[in-house]
Amino acid sequence: MKYIFPFILALLTLGSCQRSQDERSKILKVYNWADYIDEDVLAEFPEWYKEQTGEEIEVIYQVFDINEVMLTKIERGHEDFDVVCPSEYIIERMMKKDMLLPINRNFGHTPDFINNLSPYIQDELNKMITDGRRVTDYAVPYMWGTAGTLYNTELVTEEEALTWETLWNPKFQNKILMKDSYRDCYGTAIIYANSAGLSRGEVTVEQLMNDNSAEAIATAEEYLKKMKPNIAGWEADFGKEMMTKGKAWLNLTWSGDAVWAIEEGEAVGVHLDYVVPLEGSNVWFDGWVIPKYSRNVKAASYFINYMCQSDIALRNMDAIGYVSAVATDEVLEAKIDTTLETYSDLSYFFGSLADSVQVDPIQYPSRDVIERCAVIRDFSNKEDLEKVLEMWSRVKGDNLNAGLVLFIFAVIGVLFVSLLVSKIKKYRRQKQRNKYRRRKRRK
Repeated sequence: MKYIFPFILALLTLGSCQRSQDERSKILKVYNWADYIDEDVLAEFPEWYKEQTGEEIEVIYQVFDINEVMLTKIERGHEDFDVVCPSEYIIERMMKKDMLLPINRNFGHTPDFINNLSPYIQDELNKMITDGRRVTDYAVPYMWGTAGTLYNTELVTEEEALTWETLWNPKFQNKILMKDSYRDCYGTAIIYANSAGLSRGEVTVEQLMNDNSAEAIATAEEYLKKMKPNIAGWEADFGKEMMTKGKAWLNLTWSGDAVWAIEEGEAVGVHLDYVVPLEGSNVWFDGWVIPKYSRNVKAASYFINYMCQSDIALRNMDAIGYVSAVATDEVLEAKIDTTLETYSDLSYFFGSLADSVQVDPIQYPSRDVIERCAVIRDFSNKEDLEKVLEMWSRVKGDNLNAGLVLFIFAVIGVLFVSLLVSKIKKYRRQKQRNKYRRRKRRK
């Protein structure tokens, strides 16, 4: 008899776990950047998935705004996300830490839309890992673009915007917004500090951005601190809105945010433009990956495939302003704008027939812009990465000028005095109450 109850308990537990697993198999957990997908595209996935597989699916969607925050959450495993959208250097780090599953491209009767991706972007991703694995077996590019300067054309000239030197120009004190991204800021500082060597061909943009030597870290810290009097704030997402409101004149930003800001600015009479400085910058990629602890690998793979369709790519691009890695004829035809006066060489992305096309040069940079840019790599050495992060913390942590420090201390002082006065008043009131009670008892 004494063995019956444990046996029944085990059966109940097993049944509960089975129900839990069955329920989880009908859920897809997606972790993506904020404002980085067309909401209707997301809402329509369950119907598409059922058409392809005959199975029901519910999407649980969460967002992040900093790569490192996302990575920390995944490493700790508190959330069992099925599909995630990190940037290229984080994808590289996740692969080095063996955190990803290969993407199963066996979609049954459903076409493999992953074949729609530009070979250029896939080739760049595959350069990141040299241990025999292909990055594109574990990651599917989603959006891509450049980092550059968004500027107010009435307050900043194109000539000024075309050089990183402008970020250090005292003329723009407290008028610049910088991305709250240590890799983008680090690369910008290193490139500017070595602009003379770049012009002489002694070093490349790729070498500079991915140099994590003690000397390079010290140089980046020195130049970022020199820039600080010009910085109005560090932003992860609000910079584009600040620019459209005329609150800042320059913003180190990503091309997709620039497209959104330019369109929004025009609607309210604020004229903005975007360029990639001539010294060079970085080309970035975000891609879909499946973490090892994913509990719905099948739905995650189908979701990635769904996102690579031409029409889905175009809808996402129209909604968020960024550029899809999908490089089909349908996408190129949809993006051609014959009202533009400029022609771009996009043969590197769409193929040889796109060597002179009228397409938005911010969304699709011409070959000459791409050739002065490079992809950011992961700082693979843990000790060097920690040193870079410590440097970044010092740069941002002492961003308070003397006046602001005095103001903060004054506020703290006022609060302290206010609290002290309140305590004294409370003590006196209590003392009066006790005195009144003693008199009442005597009566």
